[in-house]
Amino acid sequence: MIQVYGIKNCDSVKKALKFFKNNNLEYTLFDFKTQDLPCQKISTWLEKTEMKILFNSRSTTFRNLKLKELDLDEKAQTEWLCKENLLIKRPVVEFNGTLLVGFNEENYQRSFL
Repeated sequence: MIQVYGIKNCDSVKKALKFFKNNNLEYTLFDFKTQDLPCQKISTWLEKTEMKILFNSRSTTFRNLKLKELDLDEKAQTEWLCKENLLIKRPVVEFNGTLLVGFNEENYQRSFL
């Protein structure tokens, strides 16, 4: 089963969900706005991808919290991801031990079709 993490109104998440639906691929959505992501899950993701890929420094949440001014190191970024899941680049997709961050149609075609 494909597990998608994100928020329903995010354009990238919408594209990913549309891709899965159009290709008859079953998925479940973990919505950051209605569910709290365990910090252990973020740690697991960071074993599979880099912080600069997972941490969304272009998000509205990042700007609103004025995190750029804090010049966060990786440990501090991890702490912020744990308490503010909306700082995670979306969507995050888990499938058969693979982790994809963000939506890229070519990557999705290679990974799922």
